[in-house]
Amino acid sequence: MPIHTRIGVGWGVRRVMLAATLLLASACLEVAHAQTLTLNDALLRALKYDLTLPAARSRVRGAEAGVRQANKRLNPSVGADIENFGGSGQYGGFRSAQSTLYLQQTIELGGKREARTDVARSELGTVKARSTTRVLDMLREVEIAWIDAAAATAQLRLAEARLGIAQRLKDEIARRAQAGRDPLYVQARADAQVSLEQIAVDQARANVRIARTNVANYWRGRPDFDIDLTTFESTEIPAAGRFFNVDVAVAEAERDVAGARVVLERTKAIPDPSVRLGVRRFNDTNDTAIVGGISIPLPLFDRNEGNIERAEAERKAAELDLASVRRALRRELTRLQGRLLANATEARRIQSEAIPQAERSLQLIREGLERGAFNYVEFVDAQRTLNDARNRRIEALRAFNIDKAAVARLTGRHARLSNQRGSR
Repeated sequence: MPIHTRIGVGWGVRRVMLAATLLLASACLEVAHAQTLTLNDALLRALKYDLTLPAARSRVRGAEAGVRQANKRLNPSVGADIENFGGSGQYGGFRSAQSTLYLQQTIELGGKREARTDVARSELGTVKARSTTRVLDMLREVEIAWIDAAAATAQLRLAEARLGIAQRLKDEIARRAQAGRDPLYVQARADAQVSLEQIAVDQARANVRIARTNVANYWRGRPDFDIDLTTFESTEIPAAGRFFNVDVAVAEAERDVAGARVVLERTKAIPDPSVRLGVRRFNDTNDTAIVGGISIPLPLFDRNEGNIERAEAERKAAELDLASVRRALRRELTRLQGRLLANATEARRIQSEAIPQAERSLQLIREGLERGAFNYVEFVDAQRTLNDARNRRIEALRAFNIDKAAVARLTGRHARLSNQRGSR
């Protein structure tokens, strides 16, 4: 190849690489000046404007009212009796009638009120746990939506960089084709590559717009923000330690409710006496007298055995459910920890091994282009290999972050956010 041709090829490749570098640098500057949204920002905004947390607080207030109501004593009853009237002889009419006005109170024995209150308190714990479940489920949805937006943003940046490289390479090849140094089909292929890259950019922009809108819908906001990719690109695996699992908390609360109901049903087997105190009026003598009485139910036919047996069976079932939830939690955490390690390792190896090797291959082909040892097709294939490696890294990071969101849900990592927001 003549020396002036080699110089032209080398200068063209250098211009393409320089333009690509400037494009990536300008994109980074634009991102730096744009309003960014971190994952923590998205979670806090969703907690502030989503209706899940207010609904949870309302359910808790209702359960607290149930505790207060369960602790109330039984109301007394007031009544009146009229006797010895409308008969025959001296009992005709109301001359010998006796009227009694009385007050009656049922006395709860066996700790029924305390047992009833314990059931209500246990139900309050269940309501709190279930409310936390709804909040954490919502936060996981927000986190996954943010992860999708982050992945779409990363894909868009890669697509824009590829488009810039393709456009500048197309211009260089067009000049070379006009000078007769490259065949026309190479120019046509470069034109087609630019069209494909432009389509990819348009699609990536649409995906980013859809993903950001999905995130912003959690607080009815506008998708006029950029995504901070720092958290998305981190492959640090959450440390395993003490955690709070809301599903276990729900199962524990249901077990407590079942146990409290056993106690309540046993107290119901104890008869409650009713005490009566009143004033009696004798019409025939115009005298009055105080009367009193007591009644005690006889547990001859119903000792509440069936309800006690049912409550004990439900308590046993709640204990087994709790053990099952704990086992399922351990299995799921073990599975997710394995997936986290695998995805993190893949993303790190792609970044440290595959991408540098692909960049080295591209560099060698670029140098070969300067000497005339390689052609445009080989340069495009090398660029495609590098693009595939970068895309695969993004997919590995997305899978890693989705599994991390699942671990956050299982371990209650974001529970503190709802507690902070709920206390305001």
